[in-house]
Amino acid sequence: MSDYRELTVWQKSVELVVCVYQYTRDLPKEEIYGLVSQMRRAAVSIPSNIAEGSRRRGNDLRHFLVIAYGSASELETQLEVSRRLEYGEAARRGKAELLLGEVLRMLNKMTSK
Repeated sequence: MSDYRELTVWQKSVELVVCVYQYTRDLPKEEIYGLVSQMRRAAVSIPSNIAEGSRRRGNDLRHFLVIAYGSASELETQLEVSRRLEYGEAARRGKAELLLGEVLRMLNKMTSK
């Protein structure tokens, strides 16, 4: 792989990170060390693992894509929790959920080969 930054899944996942940061900026301050921190870490983990795996030698890419998929699943759960708690702006959360769905589908396809 020449450059992970050319991967659509990496580009979409970085866009997702920005959406998550924008969404969590308005969550209750008491969640800064709870849900906000978890959501941001999970989101950043997705493109980070894609990048790391693409720079490894051998068959490591799939392993890191599976880890990215796991982080995306964590974020999916955290977004659902924030929805049920009625936290944040629904439109921002919705945009993050749409991007996350795209990323999950791409990662699923990449790891099922």
